[in-house]
Amino acid sequence: MASELPGIARRLASMLYEGLVVFSILLIGFLLPQIVFYGFGMVLGGRMLMLHIFILLMGYFVWCWLNGGQTLPMKTWKLRITNSDGSRLRPTQAILRYMAAWPSILLGGIGLFWAVVDKDKQFLHDRIAGSRIISQASPEA
Repeated sequence: MASELPGIARRLASMLYEGLVVFSILLIGFLLPQIVFYGFGMVLGGRMLMLHIFILLMGYFVWCWLNGGQTLPMKTWKLRITNSDGSRLRPTQAILRYMAAWPSILLGGIGLFWAVVDKDKQFLHDRIAGSRIISQASPEA
């Protein structure tokens, strides 16, 4: 497996595709349960709604990163997330990466722009978690 660093454009394209997957996860795992809750007269407040989203997406990302090192968009773009030494992520490392990605992306994308000045061209949340996104070599026939 090649461990070269993919370009920023390729990683951002994968993130754009990831947005479509996240939309479908939220549609099924967030909106539908909320409709059911509302049908039974249960209305969750704003903090509970945000907690629901946070936990739902954490389950998706952490599970994917720990079970194969890839989400569906990462597989499509032949990317894999690893520990900085190339080994699989540890569970606490995956959770840390997920939690660091929220402010990294939501604060004007500062964590993504970080890759422009980072010596290894890593996103800020990868730098914080000690992880890296690598190119996955195509299997040779």
